[in-house]
Amino acid sequence: MQKKGIGNSHAKIILMGEHSVVYGQPAIALPLPNVTTEVVMIGNDNHEQIIESRYFSGPVAELPQAMSGIAKLIKELVIHFAGQADGWTMKITSDIPAERGMGSSAACTVAIIRAMFDFYDQSLDRQSLLRWADVEEKVTHRSPSGLDAATVSSANPVWFKKGAKGTPISLNLEATMVIADTGIKGATREAIQTVKDKLQHQPKAAQQLIDKLGQLTEESRDAVANNQATRLGEKLTAAHHALDQLGVSDPKLNQLVTTALANHALGAKLTGGGRGGCMFAITKSALGARKLASILKEHGAVATWIQPFNKGVTS
Repeated sequence: MQKKGIGNSHAKIILMGEHSVVYGQPAIALPLPNVTTEVVMIGNDNHEQIIESRYFSGPVAELPQAMSGIAKLIKELVIHFAGQADGWTMKITSDIPAERGMGSSAACTVAIIRAMFDFYDQSLDRQSLLRWADVEEKVTHRSPSGLDAATVSSANPVWFKKGAKGTPISLNLEATMVIADTGIKGATREAIQTVKDKLQHQPKAAQQLIDKLGQLTEESRDAVANNQATRLGEKLTAAHHALDQLGVSDPKLNQLVTTALANHALGAKLTGGGRGGCMFAITKSALGARKLASILKEHGAVATWIQPFNKGVTS
């Protein structure tokens, strides 16, 4: 019987707190179990270790520099399992777009770890999973917060503050989220620099916006826990306007947010670094979400995803 290992993960989205989290304010990240990554490992007898993915297919030893974090993770896992002489093909299948702030690299990392532990028939607790994920994240993100890995491996929203571990928060919300991709790669570094420049040249106005985003995040946590979808929508829209004033939105994101609000969304905002990437809106019903997804595509979104808030996954 052929040896096999399977690992799964999913996308994440920043519900509230992007950019302001850098300056000590809280953030809320939300798992997206409907947007998935799967890794399947199949053993072979020729001692070759092969990767098959949308970015690279070939021997693990020839992984490109852009996948150096994955290469380091796999190398250390192979050493951990004393599997240097073992042969296998690792197929990575992902619905998560890269460079859109949806946790693509973290989801791939978590799925690889789970597949490898399954392949070697070893148990894996959450603490060990996150410790292994940090191996890849340190290469890819230099000084990772751990928020992405914690969220793509979780069933619950994660409350996060810089310098502290993310903690799960309760979710009790009858609403549906529609995520829309602008088709433009996010320019996170540029956006971060813009906020820094504003704090330097307009310190009072910029700090007020950052404080406001922190307050909106606190209020959103309460709304998510107490089934207050309309209230959450108002907070999301207010956060988008604050982020736009900080200079991290762009015309395409603003257009899609405006379109969503004009078509019965309870609220809408950009998510992630900004300057491209994705936005999302929330609706009262799944039917409303499907209609809105179609409208957003008509107005320039290159892809959309629908995620009910009340649908959980196993961690």
